[in-house]
Amino acid sequence: MDEMKKRETLILEWMKELGKDIVKNKDEAMEIEEKTSFNDLVTNMDKSVEKELTSRIRENFPTDRIVGEEGYGDDVDTLDGTIWFLDPIDGTLNFVKQRENFALMVGVFVDGVGELAAVYDVMRDKLYSARKGDGIRCNGQTLEKPESLPLSEGLLATSSVLMVNEENAYVRELGRQSMGVRALGSAGLEVVEVAKGNVVAYMARNLKPWDIAPGVVFMEELGMKATQFDGSELDMLSSNHAVFGTEPAHKEIVNSHNSQ
Repeated sequence: MDEMKKRETLILEWMKELGKDIVKNKDEAMEIEEKTSFNDLVTNMDKSVEKELTSRIRENFPTDRIVGEEGYGDDVDTLDGTIWFLDPIDGTLNFVKQRENFALMVGVFVDGVGELAAVYDVMRDKLYSARKGDGIRCNGQTLEKPESLPLSEGLLATSSVLMVNEENAYVRELGRQSMGVRALGSAGLEVVEVAKGNVVAYMARNLKPWDIAPGVVFMEELGMKATQFDGSELDMLSSNHAVFGTEPAHKEIVNSHNSQ
């Protein structure tokens, strides 16, 4: 088994195993802390899952580097070599308040190119995964490429921050141009919705590398777009104002942003 195939096999095994632990313990008393604001939270579960994943990666792939949301990874300032991007619970606020609509996410990049991705919708037991050049699967079943529709023929997914901020009037206009607006509160699950064709685009501000890594791989596998709002490349070492979508919907969003 080559090294990338080994990574893929272990990722799928680990995510299922850790997902069971999350489900088992989700109703236990949680330790909850604020990070940057009252609605930017971290729990003991986020920390324990990332710590466990990091430990397993280091044991099996000691020369790989790790970028994790909760700080158990490495200080990474270049994309050289093999890098794992970890988000132990994407949608922590949902996890705390709803006990659903959150995901465990992993992305593996080599020299800046996305090679592996996985988004595990834990409560629905749906594991979406991709290996570069081999399409996207949900629990092993290949997803069909969605129809390439414009905003006027589909739904737009976005973050509540974009919709409520008065500075983003153009986002509301994009919403009006679409058939409707949706918000799940998990970047990973939102991009899965794009990959499945349930929405034609997803846009959100200040997404970190671990928020977008799997989505970048998914979009590339489907021939869809993943860029900054202005159409420039995403930065896998910094924050991003990111849009994922079909080619026509993506073009409409970028043009609207650049003309404001």
